[in-house]
Amino acid sequence: MIDINKIETLTKRNSVVITISTAFAGSLVLALLARLSIPVPFSPIPITGQTFGVLCLGALLGSHIGTLSILMYISEGLVGLPVFAGGSLGFLYLFGPTGGYLMGFIPSVYLVGFLSEKGFTSKISTILITMILGTSVIFIFGISWLAITAGFETVLLIGLYPYLPGAAIKILLATIVAYSISRFNK
Repeated sequence: MIDINKIETLTKRNSVVITISTAFAGSLVLALLARLSIPVPFSPIPITGQTFGVLCLGALLGSHIGTLSILMYISEGLVGLPVFAGGSLGFLYLFGPTGGYLMGFIPSVYLVGFLSEKGFTSKISTILITMILGTSVIFIFGISWLAITAGFETVLLIGLYPYLPGAAIKILLATIVAYSISRFNK
């Protein structure tokens, strides 16, 4: 006789394993994108591919698994794994100049994931708006944190303006990825 309770338990267990594995894979993608960092001589904030990764994780994994990926990524750095830009790690890095940007990954991935779950990946225009909003959240958190030590006028020069062209490219690339995946899934 088939025991339905055992089947339900195995299904739930497999679902949890798949969720955790998917989120962990997302955290590894962010760690790899952090390794592709380019130092900026006049700013403590390096150029990385992480914003692109956060936007894609939100669009592809959704709000919950995407957020879990970011939380895993930040936790990995806090426990001593060299996952942050330039192979950095630990609390000091998180509370340094880039900490606000890293913390901004959490609401950004949630927002992008939430909007994707609500159907904002059905049209290229709504995907583009979603990616702009997600990037804006990261900048708001990053600039706010950086402004505590650098001052508002300086923070725009070292934490926003130089990064806008790269942000535009990442937004466009993430839009293309999300749109392509949504078209493939139809």
